[in-house]
Amino acid sequence: MEEKELVSRAAKGDHVAFAMLFQQNYPMLVKYLIKITFSPELAEELSQETMAKCVEKIGLYNGKAKFSTWLIQIATNLYIDQTRKKKREQNWQINEQHMRKMKWTLESRNEDWNDCLEALGKLTNDVRIPIILKHYYGYSYEEIGKILGIHSGTVKSRIHNGIQVIRKELKLDERRENRQSQYQSL
Repeated sequence: MEEKELVSRAAKGDHVAFAMLFQQNYPMLVKYLIKITFSPELAEELSQETMAKCVEKIGLYNGKAKFSTWLIQIATNLYIDQTRKKKREQNWQINEQHMRKMKWTLESRNEDWNDCLEALGKLTNDVRIPIILKHYYGYSYEEIGKILGIHSGTVKSRIHNGIQVIRKELKLDERRENRQSQYQSL
């Protein structure tokens, strides 16, 4: 049976057709992923994820490229996504280590480490830096925009959104509401 026919049948739910596509393409996919990951275990895992994604999305295959090319595209995207995720996790771990070290250093000198610094530390750099420049150092939105090479509107948006996250983290809105209800009951 020709590849186009197998794909068409698999898209309609024909399990035998999909099994044949799987059998024809899986070994090539694993070999490709071994070459880009340098890890047989990761290659096997990504190949399985790719085929699962294929089952889920086979109706989106348009036939403009070979089916194997479509699978390679899916596999490559999964690998890139996984790499980005690992990098974010590593960056988070590094930031956590730096935060703990800074907190310990400040506390060992009997200096303040407050909840606000803790909340700031949980923000991404693109949000934290504008907030620090604005609220700790008094720069204007325009000045911050020039420093960071972004529009002042973007600076305003990042600061606003970051402060919302900090308020939520510190539960400032809840504290304010509790105080207001206490005053009203007096």
